[in-house]
Amino acid sequence: MRFLTAGESHGLELTAIIEGLPAGLFLSVDEINLELARRQVGYGRGGRMKIEKDRVKITSGVRHGYTLGSPVTLVIENKDWKNWQTVMSPEQVSEKDAPLRQVTRPRPGHADLVGGMKYGHRDLRNVLERSSARETAIRVAIGAVCKQLLKELDVSVAGHVLALGGLRGELPDNLTVEEIKHRSENSELRVVDSKVEAAMKELIDQTKKAGDTLGGVVEVLVANVPAGLGSYVHWDEKLDAKIAQALMSINAFKGVQFGLGFTMANLPGSKVMDEITWDGTRGFTRQSDNLGGFEGGMTNGETIIVQGVMKPIPTLYRPLQSVDIQSKEAYRASVERSDTTAVPAASVICESVVATEIAKAFLTKFSADTCGELKEAVDLYRDRIAQF
Repeated sequence: MRFLTAGESHGLELTAIIEGLPAGLFLSVDEINLELARRQVGYGRGGRMKIEKDRVKITSGVRHGYTLGSPVTLVIENKDWKNWQTVMSPEQVSEKDAPLRQVTRPRPGHADLVGGMKYGHRDLRNVLERSSARETAIRVAIGAVCKQLLKELDVSVAGHVLALGGLRGELPDNLTVEEIKHRSENSELRVVDSKVEAAMKELIDQTKKAGDTLGGVVEVLVANVPAGLGSYVHWDEKLDAKIAQALMSINAFKGVQFGLGFTMANLPGSKVMDEITWDGTRGFTRQSDNLGGFEGGMTNGETIIVQGVMKPIPTLYRPLQSVDIQSKEAYRASVERSDTTAVPAASVICESVVATEIAKAFLTKFSADTCGELKEAVDLYRDRIAQF
């Protein structure tokens, strides 16, 4: 499976083409829209979330609710387009209208300046429109499709916020992925530890008044993935590496770790490696999950645990110093509409990109012209490795 996305932040629409889905997979538009709605809520979001109510349209590859095996096209209309038709018109505009909403003062920490230098743009709007996190809306739609595929294979995905602005919640031991999902869904900040939520909200309010932004750490868990997805034989077939790349492709993400992650650097091997056990019912299992469900670039049958670090959003309402690319004079950077924090939304986006990579791994490993064929192949494989 592979996909492409297209579209600008204030353009007409966002588009994705997904190739390689099996025929016969039931796709619920309502479930995709539910995932899009999850991305748009969360304490600390900005004004655009009140404008945009994202809804998906499927324009190819699905008939009467089921995939055909041909490319699936997803479209999300930008409701704010009516206010940007001249600024973002694909057609030539008048000399008077050409400078509208022009951006010449790059924002520190954003793609503005380097993108302008790379592609020779003298109006940095040509950069920020595509580099905007608005693109993640269509990737959530893709992830929603992949979650529906994983659901057919009895694989569940949950995301939550571990830390925000330096405040960290505690994750109780022995919670199932479904319990984590339930708790995070009932929190405006998608935190499992309700005791830390009030302090996080207060910090967000203080930061908003200061015109600043906050980052944090999100975690995604994937349960009931069989051992053996991915491969150790080539560097570019290691599934944990693919997941890490996918997470790092999300706007503002600067770090990824699995299981204990960087904590492993401070521990002896005896406290890190997951000891192996075996019984006649479950086959091989681990006594712990410190490695986050991966060994040698392959899933080991334990729950996948991956964390991503999101930096504070670079668009500040009290902007930092920058330099105008035309005059070369020092100015405060340009201000685009922004959030105080998007960490809760980022947990939804992370779920989506992880689900996408896991779905791709299933479709790479197993015969999958049809959904029934895929399910049969996965069931046979699960039975085989249980008897290893």
